[in-house]
Amino acid sequence: MAYTAPTDAFRFAEYRRAAEGRRVLITGAGKDGGIGQAFALSAGLNGAASVGVHFHRSYEDGFDLVDRLRDEGVHAFPVQADVTNLRDLWAIRSYVMDQMGGLPPDLVICNSGLTESGYNLGRTLRPVEGESTSLRRARVRQHFIDNLEQSRLVLDTKVDGFLASTHLWAGEAVYAGTPAQIVYVSSRQAVDPGPAVPGYALSNWAVLQLPKVLKVNLGRSADLVSCFTLLLPFVRTGMTNEYAGNERVFGRWQPRMLEPYEMAKAFMALLARPTEETDGAMYELTVYAASDADQSDPATSSAVELFWNRLTLSLDQQPVHWSQANPLHFT
Repeated sequence: MAYTAPTDAFRFAEYRRAAEGRRVLITGAGKDGGIGQAFALSAGLNGAASVGVHFHRSYEDGFDLVDRLRDEGVHAFPVQADVTNLRDLWAIRSYVMDQMGGLPPDLVICNSGLTESGYNLGRTLRPVEGESTSLRRARVRQHFIDNLEQSRLVLDTKVDGFLASTHLWAGEAVYAGTPAQIVYVSSRQAVDPGPAVPGYALSNWAVLQLPKVLKVNLGRSADLVSCFTLLLPFVRTGMTNEYAGNERVFGRWQPRMLEPYEMAKAFMALLARPTEETDGAMYELTVYAASDADQSDPATSSAVELFWNRLTLSLDQQPVHWSQANPLHFT
């Protein structure tokens, strides 16, 4: 598949300081038109010293992206690995650091290009003319199993893959004594799940806890590694483009889908903030219709405004009275 991204749309002079001189590794950056590609272009076209473009299956698009970045004078290199395979992940360690001048990345963006096609829970599959009852039962069963396989892959990548990747590179940063920043990419569906994609919603919820887990595991070295989480709304990619005209899918959150470069500019504005401000935080990107959007005027009807909101998850602990009145006692 040919490279199709609007390259110049990812040049953000006002936020160049966010990426300039940095050693950047982005997981799940292979797919053309995807979120990971947008992160790679944002880093490379705004002064990053090196950009590692990771992919697993999307190798053709991944190499196209690397070639395009190199054409722009960026020191970009491909990284093919299955992040859910620990041996595969460990095998790229020395290669990535060789490409980065012997040092580990100082910015790791944990992104994944996976989602689910959707369950039909509570609904039956459409009948096929002439299909027997036995054949239909087999088709329904296989559809359900295929969905579960998709869910498991999403969970493995978002949870195990993100956990392993960030602990690997955080550990290398501590060993080298160089500060590092980690960005975890989650979704609005982590806190407001949409229908039919339970694995996606659950895995993105788990991503929200990974920065805290990492900090605990780093112990006394926790100050050397900063991290924050993004909860992104619907961005137009190869996976979401089919829903771009279906307001029932994305309309609950935003007036229209974002283009990758729009999301990328908002990300760069956030990345440019001081690390002591963003460390440990969760940021939700919210999309509103612009105040000057005139729905009757095609030139302005799609205008939007983007805002970051900082989220805080808290547990409200309340006593269970019958249990506290009669506690279990052991000696």
